[in-house]
Amino acid sequence: MASLKIPELVPSAAEDSQQLRKAFVGLGTDEARIIEILGHRNAAQRKLIRETYQTTYEKDLLKDLDGEISGDFQRVVHLWTMDPAERDACLANEATKHLPDNNCIIMEIACARPSDDLFKVRQTYHACYKKSLEEDISDHSTEDFRKLLVPLVTAFRYEGDEVNMTLASNEAKILHEKISDNAYSDEELIRILSIRSKTQLNATFNQYNDQFGNAINKDLKSIPKDAYLKLLRSAIKCLTKPEKYFEKVLRLAMKGMGTNEESLTRVVATRAEIDMELIKERYYQRNSMPLDRVISDDTSGGYERMLLALIGHGDL
Repeated sequence: MASLKIPELVPSAAEDSQQLRKAFVGLGTDEARIIEILGHRNAAQRKLIRETYQTTYEKDLLKDLDGEISGDFQRVVHLWTMDPAERDACLANEATKHLPDNNCIIMEIACARPSDDLFKVRQTYHACYKKSLEEDISDHSTEDFRKLLVPLVTAFRYEGDEVNMTLASNEAKILHEKISDNAYSDEELIRILSIRSKTQLNATFNQYNDQFGNAINKDLKSIPKDAYLKLLRSAIKCLTKPEKYFEKVLRLAMKGMGTNEESLTRVVATRAEIDMELIKERYYQRNSMPLDRVISDDTSGGYERMLLALIGHGDL
């Protein structure tokens, strides 16, 4: 894979802060230095760099970065440099201002993060925006979308491997009954999706397939272009097979003429330290093309180099 390598010996936060400051001084900005440092540091290291930079120069690193770089490069560097919970809170806040168009972003944060991380996002959101994430979603959503998104974002799921097969069988029947009745926003259906562990949901969906001969998402394609059903299918995929969900987001972002930089940036910045290796494998299986090559074909400059650095972060 053509991606930047992580240095074996990582400089101290003080050295990184000093080098970043040098990248901002004088004529022009040293983009290569920014990528070399921030593109090859994990979340704990980036947090320490920001704290050290603030202490040393009495300046906010994010604000200095925003003043030095621009466009898609600025966006990916900014999101990546943030603390993960802070980043998700920022993405969620931006999304709530453009609902229902950005329902998928709220859904991703609710369904693809472990419960502890989702709880931190809600705490951070409250601290940053002086209101709850649930309140903002409720205020800006409508009808069925509100009924689905609020329970998903407030979920605190069991994260272990225990599975109750009797429960899985029974709840598969409930899901099939609701879907057969076109009761897609029924409280029981949403309750199952929003309270069960991801391991339990996998078992339930397997039972659904075994008992009724169809994958649940296939049965939810009765109205393929319905926005609510599309979100419901995406939530199920994100809860159980996130690498498949995010591979599709990347594929669609770089399909045909033009690139959806917003989606490309979001997925790379949020998944680089989580499951990017699985997403890359899935992408190659699905498209017979390495993800790094497609990114190189669709992007350029510092933006391209930063994205390539981040998708090489499989061993962080």
